[in-house]
Order: sequence, then C-alpha cells, then structure tokens
Amino acid sequence: MRRGFFITGTDTGVGKTVIAGALIRVFMTHGIGTCGMKPIETGCLRSGNFLYPSDGLFLMDVAGFPGDIDAITPYRFETPAAPLAASERECRNIEVNVLTNAFNLLSSRYQAVIVEGAGGLLVPIKKDYFMLNLARDLDLALIVISRPSLGTINHTLLTVGYALKEGIEVSGIIVNFHEPRHGSVVEETNLQILKDLSPVPLFGSLSYLEDLGGETLESAAFSHLDTEKLIKAFHTKKCHSLHSAKWNV
Repeated sequence: MRRGFFITGTDTGVGKTVIAGALIRVFMTHGIGTCGMKPIETGCLRSGNFLYPSDGLFLMDVAGFPGDIDAITPYRFETPAAPLAASERECRNIEVNVLTNAFNLLSSRYQAVIVEGAGGLLVPIKKDYFMLNLARDLDLALIVISRPSLGTINHTLLTVGYALKEGIEVSGIIVNFHEPRHGSVVEETNLQILKDLSPVPLFGSLSYLEDLGGETLESAAFSHLDTEKLIKAFHTKKCHSLHSAKWNV
C-alpha cells in the first residue's frame, strides 16, 4: 500500500488544492486515515510575525487535522514567486531534509498523505532541485491536475510524458474546471481526447465549485470522479510507469 499521492499541475492555478481536498475526503470516507500536506507555500499573507498559508490551512481544515500548521506547511514565504525565488529574496534556505522529515512524521500517523506541490513538476525549489525531485524523494506517485481549456492536451501529455521519462510513477489525471464552464468545443472534446491519448488513466473531471466546504468537495468527488479507481490506485503500487505506459517517451 502507498503512503499517499503527490498532486502536481500542468501549470499554476489549475486547482490542485481543491482536488487535494476532494481526495482527502474521498479517502477518509473509505476509512483511510488521511491528511494533507503543502510542503512549501509562497505568497502567504502576513500578520505580525506569522505567515498564513491559505492552501495549507485549507488542507488542514478539510482533513480536520488537530496539529500545528508547521507540520503541514513547514516552509512559508510571503513573496508570491517560485520557491527558489522566494527563498532567495527572503534569505531563507530550503532544506530538503526538513520537507522529508515532516512528511515522514505525518506518514507515521496517517495511512495516506496527500501532498500538494507548487505549480508544475519543474518548479524549482533549489537551483538543482525541483518539485519532481521532491515527489521522487517522498516515493509518491503523481496525480496530474490539468485545465479543461485550449492547450491542455499538450500541457498534460508533456507533464505525464516527462514524469514517466524521469522514472516517476503517474497514477492518473484529473481535469479540474477552475472556473464556470464556457460551453466551448474544447471543453466538450478535450476530456475524451486525453482519455484516448494518455498513457495513464483519466480519473474524471471536477466541475467548478463555489462552495469549497468538505461535504461539498466530497459529494462532487463521488459524483464526478472514478473514486473506485482512485482507491484501487492507492492500494496498488507501480501501476503506471515508463515500461507499462501504452506509448514510449
């Protein structure tokens, strides 16, 4: 059995936090003790000496996590930029062992940890260390979150293909409507094309939600995502790798 999943995006702003929250509720409903983790969050709001990580606090609330936010989001920056740029600007070095130790502590207390990365796979954490490296060090398979809009086929297949090429397991894709549907032809066709072309499964798509409460997320996930396939992926290691993909990269 896995220790969780690493949620990455084809870009920033695709709704990784919403999907991570929905997955937390799905796993909890299946009796799997689950919490969320946002290892690094930038663009945090400051109140005195405290930085408020909106994503980290959201995941903490959805899971009903009783601990301290430092366990969920050990690195918080005020600068709204990639972790490398934010850490350099604020003169605070990011230590990888702090991230892995925080994850291991959560993993020792919960059956599953849903880890949300920042942006996409090649967002830099350090000059020689990217989100992809963190997913590898945590030994987590990816769930790729993509947009439904024009360009998503290219962005999604590039993300999946690069991860597989780098030896990172990809369990599947979720398309997230981060804004109301426009009724465009790409929204109507992209999901089926991704399903046909992707070497990994499409778990479904989540419609735009105004209410992001835990019960709403849970209901939407069970209505629009293949939750049985998600749970099966959790219980099955190494289901989609470079060698098992249906096309070579």
